[in-house]
Amino acid sequence: MDLRVIENLETELSIEIQGEDHTFMNVLKGALLEVEGVTAATYDMNPEQSGGQTDPVVTVKTDGSIEPLDALEEAAGGVREKTQAFRDAFESAA
Repeated sequence: MDLRVIENLETELSIEIQGEDHTFMNVLKGALLEVEGVTAATYDMNPEQSGGQTDPVVTVKTDGSIEPLDALEEAAGGVREKTQAFRDAFESAA
C-alpha cells in the first residue's frame, strides 16, 4: 500500500492511499470515526472520467487532543483487530 501525504497540519491530515477502493475506504473512515478526539473523517475518490485523481484521499480532523497521524494509526490497528476477530470466528465456525 503506497501512501502520499498531501497535507499534515496540527489538527488535520490528508493522505492519498494508492490502489484502494470504496470498500477499504469506508472501513477506514468508520474506524477513524470511532477514535476519541476525531471530529471528522472523510474520503474523496473521483472517477477517472472526471480528470481528477483516481486514488482516494482520506482526510482526518481532530479536536487537538490527538494528532491526526496517531488517530490514523489507532484506527488502522482497530481495523486489524476486527479483521482478526472475524477471521477467528469464521475459522471456528467451519
